[in-house]
Parts: sequence; structure tokens; C-alpha cells
Amino acid sequence: MTSAMEQRRPLPTDGEAILNALPNPVLLIAPDGRIVDANIAAESFFEISAQFLRRQSLKELVPFGSPLLALIEQVRTSSSPVNEYKVDLGTPRIGGDRQVDLHVAPLTERPGHIVVMLQERTIADKMDRQLTHRSAARSVIALAAMLAHEIKNPLSGIRGAAQLLEQQASSEDRLLTRLICDEADRIVTLVDRMEVFGDERPVARGPVNIHSVLDHVKRLAQSGFARNVRFTEDYDPSLPPVLANQDQLIQVFLNLVKNAAEAVADLGTDAEIQLTTAFRPGVRLSVPGKKSRVSLPLEFCVKDNGSGVPEDLLPNLFDPFVTTKQTGSGLGLALVAKIIGDHGGIIECESQPRKTTFRVLMPVYSAAKQHDPSNRDDVPGTPSPASQDAR
Repeated sequence: MTSAMEQRRPLPTDGEAILNALPNPVLLIAPDGRIVDANIAAESFFEISAQFLRRQSLKELVPFGSPLLALIEQVRTSSSPVNEYKVDLGTPRIGGDRQVDLHVAPLTERPGHIVVMLQERTIADKMDRQLTHRSAARSVIALAAMLAHEIKNPLSGIRGAAQLLEQQASSEDRLLTRLICDEADRIVTLVDRMEVFGDERPVARGPVNIHSVLDHVKRLAQSGFARNVRFTEDYDPSLPPVLANQDQLIQVFLNLVKNAAEAVADLGTDAEIQLTTAFRPGVRLSVPGKKSRVSLPLEFCVKDNGSGVPEDLLPNLFDPFVTTKQTGSGLGLALVAKIIGDHGGIIECESQPRKTTFRVLMPVYSAAKQHDPSNRDDVPGTPSPASQDAR
């Protein structure tokens, strides 16, 4: 039933409705620097209601000496629009790293008033970084093939020689021969895990219910490595199926949830992992070999309240051999990035203390895509084995 307050609230004008429908924050700035109006996206960006924004001066919301203030004065003086790219508007309240593209223009109907539109670079940068991740994964594929051929064969000879020496060695020397065998086995295991990146066989894909995948991963986690962690879910029940291989998605989210469980292991009863799904229209990615952009509206997140990922590792977190764990090999997240990339999606990490989010964006399943001969979705294959070592 509609509340009395909602009944009294005036309907927005067409102009207000259009502004509020825009996904980008829009502000109207008065000649004295005060914010006159703001759309819903601006409320979300600054984490302040429009009513409160209208009582603020812009310089109170942006960093001291921000280029945005100078751009507004430039536009006011020249009466012509100006664009600026990769400007950091981050503050402790809204987050330390909020890079945006700025579009500043005069409002001719109201002299002295300036319209400011912000476009966060997050999605564009994610796409750029994801292409870098895929390039890194291709480098590892070549490296894995070389290692398998050039290292595993000599290692078997070294191990065999050590076993022969062990038969005639003293008790002290047997410790050394056993050490040689153990280290040879460890290197072979590492090479075997790297060979996963070289598996280019196509896999069968079809409509997958992501909630079934996440529920399965949650059950596995709660029965093992995350039995003492509190799980919460925020699912969109109307979400359409994702075009994917179910076994590989289980690998991906099992890795991400295992990482999250290890990140919150020292929090005791406060340890929490949140699984979320949502539909985010408007995200489209250019994929090599495809004429049209691929839409990635499905968003799946694994969030934890652990200590977070060190800031210096974030840009390269999905590269091979990058890890925050003392005993980790740094291949788990590289494998996750490869699987998601092979599915035509992207993955990104946003992290700060007590709030780390791994976000996966993927395409929607459709019958037309499934039978498109340019896709390899309907060709059977064998999924790669999961890597349990990640961050």
C-alpha cells in the first residue's frame, strides 16, 4: 500500500525524470559555488541525499585544490564546455580512489550556473586491466608449455638418481637424497598446476543458474574451510541465467570464497562473507574477433570484512605469481581471471580495510548466442581442475 508521504510527494517533471534516469552523477553549481541541484546518481556518488547536497558548497565535497574547481571557473569565464579526464575526486568519506572523467558546461538559460557531469572510470579501467590480465595469461600458457617439456623430463632423471643414491647412502645422506626427491616433486606439482593455463580445449556452455552455483559453493565452504564464517546473501531473484560452464563457475567462486575465508580467519565470530547478485545494464565490452560490443549486465560479488588487499598489489592482483600469502604460488586468481576471460566476462577487485569485493561481470544466456557458430559454447570439453591457491 502506498504511504501517505509517497502520496503527498510531487511527481518529478520530465526533465527531473530524465536526469534521475542517468547513471552518471550530475550537479548544477551556482555562481557562488553552492550546489543548486543534483540527480540520484550524484546522491549515490557522494553518499549524501540531494536535500543535504543543496546545502553544500562544492569545495566542501571535493579534495582541496581539486582541478574541478578550476575547470568550473574556466567554463564560467569562457562560456564554453570543457572536458577533463582521470581526475581524482576521492576523499576519506567517499573513498580514497575515485577517478572520474569531468564534463563541465555552462547553463545558458541561467547565467553563471554550471552543469557538471561525472563519469567514473571504474568500468573502463576494469576492461583495460582485464585485457592486460588476458595477455598475461597467454604469456603463462606459453611458459607452461615450455616448462612442461624442458623441466619435467630432467626432473624425473634427477629424482631417479637420488633414489638410487639413497639405497647406498648413510642415514645422514638419506636426509639429503629425500630432500632432493621432495623438492623435485614440489617443482613437478607447480608445473602441473601451470599446465592448467595451457588447456585450450573448448568446454560445453549453456544456461547456468548462478544462485545454484553460489549455494553449492557455500555448502562446500561451510562444511570445510569456512565452517566458522557467517555467510549472508543479497540475491536478485529475477536474474536471468548466465552463459557459462557450471563446473568452471564453481571453480571460480570456490577460489574466491576460499580467499575470503582466509582473509577473515583471524576475526573469530565477526568473520563474514557476503554473496551478492545483481543486474547492471549498460556495461558493454569490445572483444577481439567480435564486430559488436558484448553486454555484461550480470554482476556477481564475493565480499568479506577482512584486512583487505595491499594497495600496491591491486593493479596486478590477477597476474601470475602475485600473492599476499606467504606460502601461496599466486596462480589461483590468475586462473580465475583466465576462466572468466574465456567466458567473455571481466573480474575486478576493490579493497579497503574491512571491505574487500571481488566483482565478476558476465553475459546473459540466450538461445541465439548458444548456437552462434562464432562461439565455442556448444562444443564439449573437459573443465580445468580447480586451483585452491589464490590470493
